[in-house]
Amino acid sequence: MQIRPLERNDLPFIHQLDNHQSTMALWFEEPYESIDELNSLYDKHIHDISERRFVIDLDGEFAGVIELVEIDYIHRTTEIQIIVRKAYQGRGLAKQAIRKGLNYAFNMLNMHKVYLYVDVDNQVGIHIYEGAGFVQEGRLRQHFYANGKYHDSLIMGIFRNEVIV
Repeated sequence: MQIRPLERNDLPFIHQLDNHQSTMALWFEEPYESIDELNSLYDKHIHDISERRFVIDLDGEFAGVIELVEIDYIHRTTEIQIIVRKAYQGRGLAKQAIRKGLNYAFNMLNMHKVYLYVDVDNQVGIHIYEGAGFVQEGRLRQHFYANGKYHDSLIMGIFRNEVIV
């Protein structure tokens, strides 16, 4: 498994992910995005230094995405986000991809802290993040709206010296 930069020819796979309501609910995002919209967003963000988007590549197959967003070069923080396609779940790819994303954030971008938001009901995600060394920092009550209701979210973070090797 490796991560590589997101390319324009990956957008059909992103389109599939973005059009699954249950997947987008975990990201607290609105589902149903057109391919034209994705192309426009790709063009708009291609040179944006506040984000890095990677493909989780398993033997040449698109297995998911991992993103560093809200990169703040003053405070040296960034948010990490991940989606593994259903067909590739349960293989340990999320854990491997998170480690590679953390390595990039800390060793390439010189970040001090990486954080994430996770639905309190997403026990699989919480388990994966804690296994990578993330620490629960707080609970945001009714912070995100998805699937017709408000959800509590945990904010979790990790510092460079806390990364589990």
